[in-house]
Amino acid sequence: MEIRIADGRTVTADAGESIYAALKKNGIYLVASCGGKGICGKCRVKVIEGRSRIEASARLSKKDREESTVLACQAFPEEDILIEIPEDAKLVIGDKIAVSKAKGLLEFLHSVEQVFTPPVGCTVLDLAPPTIHDNISDLERIKRALDEKGIHGMRFSHDFVLSMSKALRDAAWKVTLAYSDDLEAFALHPSECLNEYGIAVDIGTTTIVLYLVNCYDGSLIDVGMTYNSQMRYGDDVITRIVHATEGGGIAELQQAVVDDVNDMLLPILEKNSISRDAVVAAVLSGNTTMSQLFWGLDPSSIREEPYIPTINIFPVWRAGTAKLRINSQAPVYTLPSVGSYVGGDIVAGVLASKMHRSPEIALFMDIGTNGEIAVGNNEWLITAACSMGPCFEGSGIRHGMRATEGAIESVKIDPLTFEPALGVIGDVKPVGICGSGMIDAISELFFTGLIDQKGKFARDLKTDRIKVEDEGPEFILHRGELRDIVLTEADVENVVRAKAALYAGVSVLLKEVGLSLDIVERIYIAGGFGNYLDIDKAIMIGMLPDLPEEKFSFIGNTSIAGSYLCLLSRKMRQEAAEIAGKMTYMELSVLRGFMDEYMSALFLPHTDMDLFPTVKKAYNKSV
Repeated sequence: MEIRIADGRTVTADAGESIYAALKKNGIYLVASCGGKGICGKCRVKVIEGRSRIEASARLSKKDREESTVLACQAFPEEDILIEIPEDAKLVIGDKIAVSKAKGLLEFLHSVEQVFTPPVGCTVLDLAPPTIHDNISDLERIKRALDEKGIHGMRFSHDFVLSMSKALRDAAWKVTLAYSDDLEAFALHPSECLNEYGIAVDIGTTTIVLYLVNCYDGSLIDVGMTYNSQMRYGDDVITRIVHATEGGGIAELQQAVVDDVNDMLLPILEKNSISRDAVVAAVLSGNTTMSQLFWGLDPSSIREEPYIPTINIFPVWRAGTAKLRINSQAPVYTLPSVGSYVGGDIVAGVLASKMHRSPEIALFMDIGTNGEIAVGNNEWLITAACSMGPCFEGSGIRHGMRATEGAIESVKIDPLTFEPALGVIGDVKPVGICGSGMIDAISELFFTGLIDQKGKFARDLKTDRIKVEDEGPEFILHRGELRDIVLTEADVENVVRAKAALYAGVSVLLKEVGLSLDIVERIYIAGGFGNYLDIDKAIMIGMLPDLPEEKFSFIGNTSIAGSYLCLLSRKMRQEAAEIAGKMTYMELSVLRGFMDEYMSALFLPHTDMDLFPTVKKAYNKSV
């Protein structure tokens, strides 16, 4: 059977295959937070012609059904059909989106080590050509030159030796030998050491960021960013673990992320006239699941009690093993994980924040699909993770989207007319709402009396901005020609659950070490989402603790920053290992008191308003 798409494309569907599966098989991806299980309600398409068997439509409104809108994962064509895919249902994979470059990292590195020490070293060998009288083998000639330089114990793989003879003669016996930290030779080339490059990679659940770096002077040659194609199989780590284990999809997930890195890197190398063989080192950071999936390791035990990953301290494997399209013998250093849900990205974050070097007690928060938290100083560190869900990335929200052009990023509601004033990324017509916009909107809805402490909409206010549909009440943020953009009561509930998980995690972690919030001297907020966050609004809904604004610092993507530091410094790699070894990992799901804290935080801002004195004061003034 054929599925024709209104934009002119046509794909083939097998008998009994859903629209979603047929499209995905042909490289057309729809937003599907649940991995195509009919739960999230995101993969909506409009069937213009033809019959389909519909298995479920619970996530669709009466109006959707009347307009022949279906969930693609729950619709099975029974004949040739014609469909239309709405813009907000399309999942764009491979788009390059802007990323801010880390600042101050070079200065920090120079304060730690005067000379950069990447995971590879290089030395120039000016070898005497063989003669009838000096007739030792090529390999022995290299070993003799290394001994003269005081470099002993170098190992040589079969792959290295295979190409060695030709490389020496092509370079007229003057070569640069590249070798790994653990003294294994892996490349011979005629250039000087100045032209060796490395990559630092942050493998996020949602996005992947790549830095191409000159390993000699630390300069940032280029930056790339793309969405993690694993989103095809679900938005969060649990959904992907299920796909990996129950769906037999480990190889698919590994291939997706490796392809993302390669597809980003190759155009960057071409643009900068750098050969792939000149990229001789890589450093990766990611949460525990992302790191394991990159290497093709079974993540199933991560989600099963007692929640033990296959590996925390990764060996230094070669790029060829991962099919990274750089020098195949290049060492790949993976930042160590701490536990099942606290990975190398948090180790990188603590490293980049420098909180492990300071005596002041600091709180580190990486806000994303998972909320990871670390508390401590130069003497001790304790860490935990809480599942916030992907709502701040737009998933599970009726008109949610990521912080890209067309997303509502700020909201102000007139307390008398209830008319909203919107800030939209790109100053264009809004097409959805991103995480910062949701926080703004919920804060404004609460302070104008449109929702109560439980996040429920008021029913007695005279405004046409609130309407009641099949799925309950919703607030109209923007009236559009084709559709309204709304925030539903269910959307509010999702955000409240996410913020409650984060706040409860912080509260429980501090109580575990006998500390109160007022003893925390610095709060570091990491993650791309933090760049858009309004501290005041986040405090007003009870997402962040009610502390003076000067205590908060936005430090951006610390996962890529930590990877960059480790790419250029042996000292930083040692500190990363020390951080991971020093961190005490707490599994929140089994901690006594976490559920009580979570339930207490399921209100705006909290059941105990005294924990939020500035919010209490502002709220009492507004009512």
